[in-house]
Amino acid sequence: MDPKVKEAQVWVNATYAGTSGYVPCPEDGLIGWSTMYSLVMGLQHELGISPVVAAFGPTTMSRLQTLGELNQGWGGKDDRIVRILQHGLFCKGYWGANTYGTFDGVTAAAVAGLRSNMGLPPGSSVPASIFRCILNLDAYIVLAGGTEKVRGIQQWLNGRYWQKDAYTIGPCDGIYSRDVQQSLMIALQYELGISSPNGAFGPATQAGLRTHSVQQGDSGIFVELFSAACVFNEPVPFDPEVFTTQRSTFDAKLGEFVSAFQAFSQLQVNGRGDYSTWAQLLVSTGDPDRPVAGCDTRFEITASRAQWLFNNGYRAIGRYLYNPPGSTLDKDIKPGELTTIFNAGLRVLPIFQDNARQLSDFTYTQGYQHALKAHERANAYGFARGTVIYFAVDYDATGEEIDSAVVPYFQGIQAGLSSQGKRYVHGVYGSRNVCAKVTKNTYARFSYISGMSWGFSGNLGFPLPSNWSFNQIKEFQVITGSDTFDLDRDVWRGEGGDPGQSSVNSTASPADEFISYIKKLYACAQEYGKGNPNQLVMEYLRSREYNDLRWIALIGSVDDGFVDFANKKGFSIMAEFQDPYTGYQIGVEHLMATANGHFLIPSPVDTNLMAEGDIAGWAGDLLTFYGDWRNESASYSSGYTYCMEKLGKPGIASSFDFDDLACDADGYLLAQRLRNGVDIVTAVQDYYGGTGGLKRFSDYYQQRFINAETCLALAHDALVTSIFEKIVIARTFLIGPHEPPITLPGNKLKEFEQGFADSLLSRVGMERKMSQTYQQNQRKLLISPRTK
Repeated sequence: MDPKVKEAQVWVNATYAGTSGYVPCPEDGLIGWSTMYSLVMGLQHELGISPVVAAFGPTTMSRLQTLGELNQGWGGKDDRIVRILQHGLFCKGYWGANTYGTFDGVTAAAVAGLRSNMGLPPGSSVPASIFRCILNLDAYIVLAGGTEKVRGIQQWLNGRYWQKDAYTIGPCDGIYSRDVQQSLMIALQYELGISSPNGAFGPATQAGLRTHSVQQGDSGIFVELFSAACVFNEPVPFDPEVFTTQRSTFDAKLGEFVSAFQAFSQLQVNGRGDYSTWAQLLVSTGDPDRPVAGCDTRFEITASRAQWLFNNGYRAIGRYLYNPPGSTLDKDIKPGELTTIFNAGLRVLPIFQDNARQLSDFTYTQGYQHALKAHERANAYGFARGTVIYFAVDYDATGEEIDSAVVPYFQGIQAGLSSQGKRYVHGVYGSRNVCAKVTKNTYARFSYISGMSWGFSGNLGFPLPSNWSFNQIKEFQVITGSDTFDLDRDVWRGEGGDPGQSSVNSTASPADEFISYIKKLYACAQEYGKGNPNQLVMEYLRSREYNDLRWIALIGSVDDGFVDFANKKGFSIMAEFQDPYTGYQIGVEHLMATANGHFLIPSPVDTNLMAEGDIAGWAGDLLTFYGDWRNESASYSSGYTYCMEKLGKPGIASSFDFDDLACDADGYLLAQRLRNGVDIVTAVQDYYGGTGGLKRFSDYYQQRFINAETCLALAHDALVTSIFEKIVIARTFLIGPHEPPITLPGNKLKEFEQGFADSLLSRVGMERKMSQTYQQNQRKLLISPRTK
């Protein structure tokens, strides 16, 4: 509670309580839109507007412009317009006045600070354009998740264009958003000479960009705008991620970023800022007429349509599993249609949609029921285990709606698919923001972007999600002979995307190849005739990446003799395999290094203390992740926020990403099976070929961390208190040049530790709910035959 905010709330409510249209704000000292709207309505009353409304619209702006700029010395004793300005400054975090009502030196200093943070020329005057900003919630300092690099571009845009009629001063919070996207587009339209800039990617803008390509060696304003757009679309999620900066000259480093961006976006890789690259940076459709290999439709694909699609370059098509009752669209896959599609050389992406066009369509229960229906339909069509089903969000869900309804809906989908043994994996269809948030919170395997809805708020100010696989960019009508049908053109991502399905009725599992590989390698270890075959398998698979001096000091070296023996037998290290429960790739080398560490060094009897073997898994990742946080502390002051945003999240690059967390969990659980006398073949078969991975995180948490209190104690032991020599050495090496955790203020370190614990718990809670529904379903299956 901020006393200055509460003072503003009490005053504005008392002063304008009887005004026509006025809506009072809560008097709780908490800043929010209700407080700002109340100040706006008070200003409207002072400007002679009646009734007042909770919006700073054209009339308010016009009346304020007529009033002129407010400057030092403006107003007499208790001038209400000045007082509204001063309360607004306090609500924005500036010391607005010592005495309300007179625009004095204190108020002038606050305005000067605000203008500096906005990127505007020095001064203390308040024109209408700045007054409007004082009465909104835009921030002008870097917020959590923002960067100084983005903030610098925001300030640059404001400083260059703030006095242009169509330009609105934007936030300078370091975060790429819809407002920043609009600011950039309007700036670009001014430079293209468009008479009435509006922020829309219309014909005039498109025509202008076609004649303003930029390339290495070019300089000037279009390079500055182009490189700014590149920054807003970073990082390109390669390994390692690719970043850039705003610049006035197109140099080789910018060309490297552009090439990476083009490859990721499925554009022609030429390193130039051509029209297609401009378009892809600016709007979710990109160039809607560029070549594509994917499509989707609600129409049945007959033999003639399949042939037309293949002849015109299409190789994958999205088709619907379900036609909701009462629908007149008749869009579900027809008997024999899949065979027709496959025979034509096309692949299929199954889509499930039951309405999904408004907020009320999204609840946990509906997601659960839709998952059951999707499983039933996909299974009836014969889709193989591990197939990705795309569940639709076919409207412009806001960020708040995504958090409150869409994410719970997909959590219901997770539970529903798990209740059927997780035969199928969920993907998400929707705007960029929908896809990114659903992926982050529910581990959606792939994203199907509704890119042609470029005006969606969820597509403005958001880069392509790292797991995008299809991007829907244009709807058109196909006319072939006497046949007519509607088709959506989709960019289909090549490497790293969903390959789709080219057949049905297969009994294969995504992990079959890995299980078979382990069986053969184990047999090879037995043939070798020396040592523990389980240990030899783990050593062989960690030998390439996890056998340097650090790992040798931690858990010993590998048996080089067996490595040579296996290599001569024709073996090579299997890098990864597809997790049958999430569809994500599991890194085999990390998995087996973790299992090896836990197998050799068990957890101590004292559950509050970590073991040296933990460095091979969660503790090593946590120490490295701590270093990441300190490296990004300018953007993430709170360690808790950093953990909740980046720890174990699919599609979010970090040193403790989803694959790391899955490997830590799976490696630990496999090691416990081995320590209990199970051979590695049986352990892997039961875990990835059975149902072991359905509860990977809850089983891991219960066995290694036990409860929240112990989890926090273990995290603190890893970061600070453990005095085991190997752990101390690992702590020093993995954290690197950053300040040691022990030097942080206690509360700040506790926040980070709590973020680690809560990140684990969030996955446990999700899995426990899914496990309960699975067990209930199994009981029903057992009871049902006897009941009948």
